[in-house]
Amino acid sequence: MSRTDRIRLKRAIREAEGYLELEMPHHALKALEPIDRRQSEKSHQLLYLKGEALRSLERYKEAIVPLRKAVNLAPSDVHAWLALAWCYKRVSRLRLAIKALRSGLEVQPDLAILHYNLACYYSLAGNKQAMLESLSHALMLDARFRDLVGDETDFDRFRNDPDFQALTSVIV
Repeated sequence: MSRTDRIRLKRAIREAEGYLELEMPHHALKALEPIDRRQSEKSHQLLYLKGEALRSLERYKEAIVPLRKAVNLAPSDVHAWLALAWCYKRVSRLRLAIKALRSGLEVQPDLAILHYNLACYYSLAGNKQAMLESLSHALMLDARFRDLVGDETDFDRFRNDPDFQALTSVIV
C-alpha cells in the first residue's frame, strides 16, 4: 500500500469514527466508500466501522459480512465479536450469536457485558442452566448489570423461575 493510500485510509477511518460518534451512520458509510476494495478487505478497523454503521442503520444482515471479516482479521477485538453477535441475534441466528460471544470470551473472559449478553441469548434459546451460569458470572463481575435485568425482555421466558428470581433478587 502506498503512503498516499495509507493516509487516505487513516483519514477515512477517523472521519467514519467521528460520524459514528455523532450517530450519523449514513455519513460514516459515505466516508468509507472511496477506499479501494482491496485496501478495505485488509483493514480490520475499516471493516469493523462499516459493520457498526450498518448495524446502527439496522441493516443487520449486511453488517454481518464486514463484521465477520473484521473478526477474522483481528480475533482479539471483543467489540467486533459483540457487534457480530448482536447482528446474528437480530437476524434470528441465535446459535451463531452464542458462538460469537463465546469467541469473545476466549479473548476477554472477565468482560461482564459478554457474559450478560450471552445470558440473554441462552435465555432466548431456552437453555436455563447456561443462562443462569452466564448471568451469575456477569453479576459477579459487575453488579450494575442487575439493574438491567428487570427491563430485559430476553429473560421473560424465565422471569418467574425460582432459580432466576433467586439469582436476580437483592437481599437488603
